[in-house]
Amino acid sequence: MQKGILGTGLMLLLVVLFTGLLLVTGGGPGTGACAAVAANPQGAADRTPIAGYQGDQLVNAALIMNAGATAGVNVHGQTIAVMTAMGESTLRNLTYGDTVGPDSRGLFQQRDTWGTLAERMNPTQAAGFFFQRLVTVPNWDTLAPTQAAHAVQINADPNHYTTYYDQAKEVVTALTTGDAACAAGVGSDARALATALVVKIDAGTITGLSPDHLREIRWIADGDTRPNCGIDTRILQVITMATNMFDAVGISDINRACTGTLLGAGVASPHFANGGGHAVDFYSFDRMPTTGADANALKLLKALSPVMPAGSGAGQNQCRANAGVSLDLSMKQFRDDCNHVHIAVDPNTTDPMKLSN
Repeated sequence: MQKGILGTGLMLLLVVLFTGLLLVTGGGPGTGACAAVAANPQGAADRTPIAGYQGDQLVNAALIMNAGATAGVNVHGQTIAVMTAMGESTLRNLTYGDTVGPDSRGLFQQRDTWGTLAERMNPTQAAGFFFQRLVTVPNWDTLAPTQAAHAVQINADPNHYTTYYDQAKEVVTALTTGDAACAAGVGSDARALATALVVKIDAGTITGLSPDHLREIRWIADGDTRPNCGIDTRILQVITMATNMFDAVGISDINRACTGTLLGAGVASPHFANGGGHAVDFYSFDRMPTTGADANALKLLKALSPVMPAGSGAGQNQCRANAGVSLDLSMKQFRDDCNHVHIAVDPNTTDPMKLSN
């Protein structure tokens, strides 16, 4: 149950801050973010149980997700919201509070300072209230999920939601449809993309190996142009989509011309050709090593397929074949080592990504 009492004055301040954020960004709070969308939320009631949740609980989770998508909040933010509702109400639209918060109601156990009773008992509106406050929390997307939730809920225990996060991820993943929605809003300004990625590097949600290719992103963010150390803007967009889809990603390779590394296809590799930086290798998603055929790899490939330009490629096709997985992708598929996911664009063209901006 929500334990904090937020006064009317603070509520007004939050509204002003949220409005200001919209004005500064020129769009919704999740501009450039991956928004998970649940198909037919009411139909979720017919799903088999997911992580122990079923029936109306799954309907409520789907409504929370779609409220986040409408607000432009990414899949990570939506997962935080579902986690919070699990911790507050077990995803049930409760008509009662507790002794500490007798006026707490609904999925998020919001008190009467949040809105009218009817608004708090409406899952979509209640979720909207949660997202409005979440995006005003500084660095909410790089905080530990329970800390981000606590900053909104102001409950007694800041670690209260920790045990629900994995369940929330499972529910959100299972209910998500329309993977291409993860591309919505990803911009085309290389320096802006790199700057946003550096924030995630500094937060530890993007990690690298040796040689260090993450410095190539930093140089772009700093406006530091170094010969043969650039990154194709389309690859920055691919990395952005990946980091919006997963809590953490590991990147092992970008521009081999920059590091003087000759592997695989040598100078013909999109990592090296035409100044290099026309490919990216991911070695992990959500801090789990990838084989190119695991669920996270498939999720990324399915999301990228509708938006990649002509001539793009994806490695590890034999890894997927060996795992009994067949993907119909817009990208050409080829053999590659099964310890990463290789995504490349044609180094000889500038055809843009098919993104919705």
